[in-house]
Amino acid sequence: MTEKTSKPYNIKEKQEKNAAYRSLIRAELADELYEKILNIIVIEKRYRNKDFSAKELAKELNTNTRYISAVINSRFNTNFSCLVNEYRIKEALHRMTDKRFVDMTIEEIGNAVGFANRQSFYASFYRMMGETPNGYRKRHLLIK
Repeated sequence: MTEKTSKPYNIKEKQEKNAAYRSLIRAELADELYEKILNIIVIEKRYRNKDFSAKELAKELNTNTRYISAVINSRFNTNFSCLVNEYRIKEALHRMTDKRFVDMTIEEIGNAVGFANRQSFYASFYRMMGETPNGYRKRHLLIK
C-alpha cells in the first residue's frame, strides 16, 4: 500500500516553463519595464490593493501582460502573483512582530497587506515561510 502525502493548503510544486515570448522582448525595454515594475510594486506598495493585477499593471505601463510576465519571469525569477504575494508576506511579517500592530488580528493584517481572503493569505504565508501566520506570530512575539 502506498502512502499518500498531501501538502497543507494544496500547495503545488513550482514547475519551470520555457515560454518563447520571453526571448522576444528587447533588453532595453526589459530594463525599463523592470525599473517601472519595481517602482510600482515596491515603492508605491501597490501590492496592498487586493485587485492589483498584471492586466492593470500592463495598462498603466502602456504594454501588454506578456511583456510584464516576461520581465517578471526573467528579472525576478517568479511570476506576477508570487512576486506580489512575496511583498505582501514581507509586510505581514513586519506587522506581526511590530508592537504597534499587536492589536490587529492575523486576518486584519492579511487584509491590510492586500490579500483578498484568509485562505489565500494563509496558503501564501505557509508556502513562503513553512508555518502558519499564527505560529509565526506567537513564536516571534515571545522572542521580543
